[in-house]
Amino acid sequence: MAFSTNMSGVIKIYQRLLTKYPLITQATQAGTLMALGDQIAQNLIEQRQIKNLDFVRTAQFASIGFFIAGPVTRTWYGILDKYVGSKGGMVVLKKVSYDQLFFAPAFLAVLLSTIGILQGNDLEQLKVKLYNEYPDILKNNYKLWPMVQLFNFYFIPLQYQVLIVQSIALLWNTYISYRTSLGK
Repeated sequence: MAFSTNMSGVIKIYQRLLTKYPLITQATQAGTLMALGDQIAQNLIEQRQIKNLDFVRTAQFASIGFFIAGPVTRTWYGILDKYVGSKGGMVVLKKVSYDQLFFAPAFLAVLLSTIGILQGNDLEQLKVKLYNEYPDILKNNYKLWPMVQLFNFYFIPLQYQVLIVQSIALLWNTYISYRTSLGK
């Protein structure tokens, strides 16, 4: 009973923050979940010991989530809602199409470039990294995100869409963190 009461209090606080400060709330949740994704990659996939964890890398992922992923995703969903609509099967299909044909390829390029820059890659190294990683990551994007976005745009109110995407992205960010750290 106490857990349920505490959880309902947390949800109410989150909803108040989301209403009053939507951009900062969604940026914070994106930063937190991207950092968590990086830590999952380091701990569970790379199996690093605590003394070998790269906390700078985790902070970089948090920064990308806070300054890029959260604000950009929130803005994009608002644009889709304003110009495409918010309800109906055709609206959802259009939103998913725009999201996957325009937003996803551009956002992945920005994300991978930002990660490469934060890793200290020069322009030539960045080009090689993008050439080697981008096609495979984009292909894997299309295995996951269209179905997630169908669900998200159809069932989830606009103010919670970033939360849903960032929650699913916890696994995606783990994958991105791992992929972009190979051969670093």
